[in-house]
Amino acid sequence: MKLRTILAAGLLAFCAAAQAQAPTRVKFILNWKYYGPQAWFFLAQDKGYFKAEGLEVDFDQGDGSPGAPIKVAQGAYDAGFGDLPTVIQLAAQRPAEAPIGVYMMYSNPPYVIAVKKASGITKPKDLEGKTIGGPANDGALRLWPAFAKTAGIDASKVKVENMTANLREQMLMRGQIDAAFGFLQTIWFSAKAIGVDPAKELHFIFYADHGLPLYSNSVVVSQKLAKEKPEAVRGLVRAINRAFHEVRANPEPGMDAVMRREPLLKREVEKERLLQTIQYEVLSSEMKKIGIGDVDPERLKKGIELLVDNLKLPRTPSSEEVFTRAFLPPRAERDLK
Repeated sequence: MKLRTILAAGLLAFCAAAQAQAPTRVKFILNWKYYGPQAWFFLAQDKGYFKAEGLEVDFDQGDGSPGAPIKVAQGAYDAGFGDLPTVIQLAAQRPAEAPIGVYMMYSNPPYVIAVKKASGITKPKDLEGKTIGGPANDGALRLWPAFAKTAGIDASKVKVENMTANLREQMLMRGQIDAAFGFLQTIWFSAKAIGVDPAKELHFIFYADHGLPLYSNSVVVSQKLAKEKPEAVRGLVRAINRAFHEVRANPEPGMDAVMRREPLLKREVEKERLLQTIQYEVLSSEMKKIGIGDVDPERLKKGIELLVDNLKLPRTPSSEEVFTRAFLPPRAERDLK
């Protein structure tokens, strides 16, 4: 009897220890379907960086950068990779539910309106009287009211049309729409996929050049995860940061990780998309000064004020409600040499 008691106590102690060491599960929604510029997430998973931080991260494909913060706010996910302007809108409208940015990646905003060079459209005002199309959940489309106001466009003179993402570039080239909302790299590579040379045939109107120097995609987490499991958030960010630097130094293992998840992708196309995303969206002059993952406080504050004013949001969230540095690795680990 005494032996049974000892064994039972030992078993209970073992189970308690095992439970204490059980990994924290994090449900993570991506910005889009599996593609090249997600390589660091998958590399961190495949090389065990999340596991080393005591995490079990489950990735789901997304349907657009604005969708990720919305789904985190709804409680469907613990974390995601998505649009910081959407976080600002959520913080202004639903502060108790809004997620928070913890690791900024796309410092150079990729929001553009693409037109055919032959169209004669060269500046924002030329869009009046035209039709602009884009998927309903596109980040540039969602920011259209703010862009129209800052760029001096009479939005009442512009028709906005929705379509699925796979038809956007085709409709633009066929003349079914005059212009297209989107992210620079998304339109660039989708155009190439249908035989269009974007460098020769397309012109891009950048939001950042006309009064909206906003941050774009960031790793975001739910308020619940940040408050209840801060070490899990630190570990998540630390693992992603480590994998990003490895992918930047050598993209091939990262591309291996991408292809394991979606073998039908064209590897060389996705590698080019990955490298261009790093070059044009991540490696901004600002990021080179402050390190990847961080933000400039004044720029963030200005972006919040611009969106609140131009979108007529009900309140102005503080910068701390939108983005926190609390979970960032040390500056030396985020350096972009």
